[in-house]
Amino acid sequence: SLPVARTLMNWGHEVHFLTRPQMREAVEGTGAKFHSDLDWLSELYEDREPDIYGAFEALKHENGIPEDSFCNMICKLRTIANELMLPGLLRWLQSIRADAVMYCPMLNVEAVYGAELLGLESVALLTTAGPGSLERTMEEFMVACGQTVESIKAQLEVFEPHRAACKRFQEKYGIHISPMGILEPLGKISEMDKSYTTLVTTCDDLQDPMTPELEEAYERAGTRFEAVGPLLDEEGAKRCAGHTLSGAAAVTGSDEVVTKLREAKAAGRKAVLVSMGTVITGDQPVVGWKGLFQDADGNFRGLTGKQLCQAAWRGAFDAFGEASEEEGALILVSLGPQPDALEGLTVPPNAICLPVLPQVDLLRIGVDLFLTHGGQNSFTESLSCATPVVVCPGGGDQIVNARKAQALGVGLEVPRPFPEVGEEEQARNKYRSDVTAALKAVIASEAFSSKASECAERLRRCGGVVRAAEVMLEAADRRKQNVEVKLPAVGGA
Repeated sequence: SLPVARTLMNWGHEVHFLTRPQMREAVEGTGAKFHSDLDWLSELYEDREPDIYGAFEALKHENGIPEDSFCNMICKLRTIANELMLPGLLRWLQSIRADAVMYCPMLNVEAVYGAELLGLESVALLTTAGPGSLERTMEEFMVACGQTVESIKAQLEVFEPHRAACKRFQEKYGIHISPMGILEPLGKISEMDKSYTTLVTTCDDLQDPMTPELEEAYERAGTRFEAVGPLLDEEGAKRCAGHTLSGAAAVTGSDEVVTKLREAKAAGRKAVLVSMGTVITGDQPVVGWKGLFQDADGNFRGLTGKQLCQAAWRGAFDAFGEASEEEGALILVSLGPQPDALEGLTVPPNAICLPVLPQVDLLRIGVDLFLTHGGQNSFTESLSCATPVVVCPGGGDQIVNARKAQALGVGLEVPRPFPEVGEEEQARNKYRSDVTAALKAVIASEAFSSKASECAERLRRCGGVVRAAEVMLEAADRRKQNVEVKLPAVGGA
């Protein structure tokens, strides 16, 4: 959304962000106005930890499910949290006199409810491979957590706090929320039905297909989708990168690393970019640096984010490390914010390892290979720059994109291992060697680069940032005029 905001500001419009304090510098770098969620969403954060995961942990205890897994917690408490966020969101939207709202349909559906109550149009920004991707993403996540769709639905059926919150939404706001939510049908975000359109950050033919049931459900609801391709910002733009829940986000711009890459290319050297993403290197529970997935019996198993990342980095060093700074390929590694990222690792002289890197700028200049976690933004950015990949997914849509990379012929997948207790060391060593082998195979074959170039051409035909900004103005022009908005009291949830 940052490049869209920058474009709208350049066109003379006013843009406001309601987001985490960690995002402030990057938001203000676009010229937009930053607003902290801690200041406005007081009903959610009062007497709770000042971050979304901390608030959810408090809600677990308040609602009698202190031992629930991460997957169960999100499904059971999402509507309760939305109910707490909505009053503050309404106050904020009224204070800035909004004309339209852009939101993330996976994380911020309360924005749809607020827009609807105030007579505003909303635009969803779906940063996955289209609506069909959500079913597979959820399936992969549930498998990793030892759950099934039916087991989660059975729990929602009998979890009274969730059903009571759905009922209060209907009684207080006249908004119907299905108790089963995104599970029925699996992968359908019903809130997108209410939006002017949903922008998808890939092209039509690179989207994951929808199941017949899901496609029929969206057609019946009249839900609109428009593929705009990757939303790439201008060179040197400040971008949010690695961050922790309590710390400030690192913000990237063009720097000396860009110069190093240009020099390496001028000298005829190859360049390899390595990034495992911002989630697994952050401190989110389960999916972060110290996180482990929990099976159906409540047991934690597998590799932590730290173990996975370090094994991948070691694999890259094994593949391309040299004895001097000027030899071999230039290795550029984005480490994330953890102070112990390189603990126990030997970094070769031809590698540059930093907490954050200007990823988009580096891809645009040109690297020969990208070791990526396979998040949709990184995956699409690499394809748009015709860069072949080795995908080392951490979870969710990354797993789907890793398989897609192989199917498209643009790279290879190295699956995340889930070893049994006591077998972690063996799993790390095998993963490291598998990463090394995949990197060597991809960089040695022109076939992967050729297929990536074909994908880049398809993505270039999309409207990109300019089209996304145009859609926001279309939505603003459709704002319901002269409609008396009657809101219930919003002082509390």
